[in-house]
Amino acid sequence: MIKRALIGGLAALSVLAAHAEGNDIAEVTKAIEAALGAGAKPDSVRDAGFLGLYEIQVGGDLLYTDRKAKYLVIGDVVDTKTRQNLTQERKNKLAQIKFSDLPLDMAVKQVRGSGRRVFATFEDPNCGYCKKLAKELQAMTDVTIYTFVYPILSPDSTDKSRAIWCAPDKAKAWNDWMINGIKPAPGKCDAPIDKVVALGRKLSIHGTPTIFFTDGSRIPGYVPVAQIEQTIGKIGNGG
Repeated sequence: MIKRALIGGLAALSVLAAHAEGNDIAEVTKAIEAALGAGAKPDSVRDAGFLGLYEIQVGGDLLYTDRKAKYLVIGDVVDTKTRQNLTQERKNKLAQIKFSDLPLDMAVKQVRGSGRRVFATFEDPNCGYCKKLAKELQAMTDVTIYTFVYPILSPDSTDKSRAIWCAPDKAKAWNDWMINGIKPAPGKCDAPIDKVVALGRKLSIHGTPTIFFTDGSRIPGYVPVAQIEQTIGKIGNGG
């Protein structure tokens, strides 16, 4: 929807370009706001730091425009030398959270070994990639994993999430289902399912699995355990 609105506003943007002289962010912002229309006001406009472009943040989307606000660039910018996706790196930074603010009491907790390495995941019990991740996480040692059971794929996901939470051993019920396909017995307790869903929406989690690390960074989507190990090591608690 955002992209359609942006493309539709290109004509208006070109008319306003003459008013966006020089490098004044305020003028660029004014031109962009007019192009996007009342329903899609940018959250911020800043110097992108490359190619002489300005970065425009609209919700979770990042767009770019030139110094005269004549053109709009929709897509990722990649550094061809380092192969770094500069757009995705910036999105990841904007998506950072304060890990200590996570209500960890609403997550399934697993501790292995010393448990010194900590991260959290949001996963749907019917998510294929979450099941793949659950199997691979069995190889990790000295970790504490907080899993927020986040049912967003189907009504059945909610039923399974409640059953897992209400099980006498939540971690066992989670692994039995995700790894071995053993369906948990129906649950009849006061499970925080709705609160977890509300939290996920607040954090703009649109897919599972989503992984959060103690520095507040996130990885949206499945990645191999080796990448999780590498990330934990970089942030300083993987020693």
